Amino acid sequence: MLDNMGRDDELRAADADRQAVAERLRGALEEGRLDLHEYDERLQQAYAAKTYGELKSLLTDLPATVPQPAQFAEVRTTGVTRRWLAETWEDYFRAVGVVIAIWAVTCILSHELIYFWPVWVAGPWGAYLIYRTVGGLATGEPRQWAAEEARKSAEKQAKKLAKQERKALEAEAIARGEEPPPKSARDKTPS
Repeated sequence: MLDNMGRDDELRAADADRQAVAERLRGALEEGRLDLHEYDERLQQAYAAKTYGELKSLLTDLPATVPQPAQFAEVRTTGVTRRWLAETWEDYFRAVGVVIAIWAVTCILSHELIYFWPVWVAGPWGAYLIYRTVGGLATGEPRQWAAEEARKSAEKQAKKLAKQERKALEAEAIARGEEPPPKSARDKTPS
């Protein structure tokens, strides 16, 4: 990133350059290369940096490339179809189990075998799920589902990291004896 651009260390850095360094620092934090305190210090220095040289100095002891959270979200291909089928049919089996249990308890309490009404719950819903399962398997829906799950997981991880970042900035401000930034300012901090 900065190392490969061939820019003079005394040239002024842009906001995009500071943001790129912040992203690399966040990746290093996630990998465990930096602890939270060191990450917070370097992040503050990155946003205060004026030149490329100041930015480069924050990355000298880190590897050239650090994977970002979105890159961590690889789609697991093993068992995707099995997991998709379980997700698709899980509610069906739970609900049918409950209505059959209710029917069984009703039969026991009435001391007679009554009409098997759970068929009206299990039948239509089961037919719909069979149609959906066959169609989904034919169109590759399990892989699409797995990719969506991975995307959601990556978003959740990024939100968690942003929250930790905001808390660290708050703690640092309090440690310096300053008022923590107002909520609107914290929300605007790069994540």
